[in-house]
Amino acid sequence: MKIEQVTINNKKRALQIETRKGSFGLPFSRLPLKPTAKNRIRTVFVDAELAHRGVTYVLESGKEDSVHLDAFLDYNRDPEFMRDMTLHELTVKAVKLTEESGLSKHELTRRLRTSPSQLYRLLDTANYRKSVDEMLRLLAVLGYRLDVRLVKESTHAAVH
Repeated sequence: MKIEQVTINNKKRALQIETRKGSFGLPFSRLPLKPTAKNRIRTVFVDAELAHRGVTYVLESGKEDSVHLDAFLDYNRDPEFMRDMTLHELTVKAVKLTEESGLSKHELTRRLRTSPSQLYRLLDTANYRKSVDEMLRLLAVLGYRLDVRLVKESTHAAVH
């Protein structure tokens, strides 16, 4: 997903981006380099150097910083983004447990009843096309099960 447009919403004190999935806001308080009443954002633009997946802003003081699209998606609790982050965490843990298990890749492949290429896709942290179900099967083969615990996150009003 790419950022198509970015605007400053001084009324809401937020940056507002437009993507093909819709509009997402990020309050100034969540920016790494925070603007103030005396040091406002002078310019903001979709940054081509970040492959249109980030915005760069310049304060009146001349200092500049960038914010990646992920910060907007995380703040707004985008369901796809949250799923991908959960899948990434499961994959990182599975890679660690695989290394610690002492089981060969061949043995894991046999127990999962799958191909070596599928096992490598499961262990690829950059692959988000796999399912949580497949990860749970891998963890089971490694001798682990997932205890699901729902945790209420602190609520913050999404800026739209």
